[in-house]
Amino acid sequence: MNEAAISMNPGARRRVDGRAGSTRRRAVRRAVRGRLGFLFPILIGGTAIALGLLLWQFLASHGAHLYLDFENVPTPRDVGSALLGALQTPAFYVDVGVSVLRIAGSFGLAAILGVAMGVAIGRYKWFRWAFMPYVEIVRPIPAITWIPLAILIWPTTEESILFITFLGAFFPIVLNTIQGVEATPGALINAAKTLGAKERNVLFSVIIPSALPSITSGAAIGMGVSWFSLVAGEMIGGRAGIGYYTWNAYQLIQYSNIVVGMITIGVLSTLSTRLIYLIRYPLLRWQRA
Repeated sequence: MNEAAISMNPGARRRVDGRAGSTRRRAVRRAVRGRLGFLFPILIGGTAIALGLLLWQFLASHGAHLYLDFENVPTPRDVGSALLGALQTPAFYVDVGVSVLRIAGSFGLAAILGVAMGVAIGRYKWFRWAFMPYVEIVRPIPAITWIPLAILIWPTTEESILFITFLGAFFPIVLNTIQGVEATPGALINAAKTLGAKERNVLFSVIIPSALPSITSGAAIGMGVSWFSLVAGEMIGGRAGIGYYTWNAYQLIQYSNIVVGMITIGVLSTLSTRLIYLIRYPLLRWQRA
C-alpha cells in the first residue's frame, strides 16, 4: 500500500528518488576516496609548495622592499641551477656524507645513553635524586653555547662537533624516556610481579615497551635538535660538512649555494626523522593490536 501511495504521489516519489540519488552519490564519493584518497595530500601539499615558490619567485625577481629586503635573495631558478651544479660536484657529496656520519655516530650514542639514563631516573628514586639536578641545570643551555668550551676540552675539532651534536639529541631523549617510564601503569607492573617476574623482567618486558611511544617521540625531537647543533658546530669550527658548505657559501657571497645548503639540511633532517618513525612502526605493533 505504501508503494502504491508513493506511486500515486509525485512529490513523495521525487523525495524517494532524491534520497536514493543522494545515497548513490555518497557511495560513489566514498569509493573514490577509498581508491584515490592518497592523492589528496599530495595534491594539496604540491599546490601549497607551488604557491610558495611562485611567491618567492615574485618577491626575489622584483627585489621587493617590504619589512624584509629581498633584493639579494636568489630566485628559485637560481637556486635550482646552483643545486644542479652542486650535484655534479664530488665535494658536495663529501660534505653530505661527513654530516650524515657525524649524525649517525653522535645520535646513536645519545640514544643509547639517553634511554638508559631516562629509564634509571624514571624508575629508581635514588638515581633521580643524584642525576636529575644535573639534567635540569644543563638541559636549558643551548648547544651552540657549548662550542667554545667543547673546543677547549676536546683534543680535536671533530670530537667537539660530535660532542655538541650528542648534547642536542641527548636531553630530549632523556626527558621523554622519563615521562614514558613514569606513565607506565602501575597495574601492569604489579601484575608482572604477582606472576613472579623479577625486576629485570619487569624492566625489559613491561616498562620499556610501555615507554616506547615516548622514547621514539623524544628520539624524533632529538634528531631535529641534533641537526641544528651539528650545523652550528660545522659553521663555527668545521672543515667539512653541510654546515661548513653553507657557511663557506656565505663567505664567498654565493647566495644561491646558501639556500642549497639550507634545503639540503632540511631534506636530510626530514629523512632521518622519517627513518625513526619507520623503525618505530614495527616496535609498536603491540599497541595497534
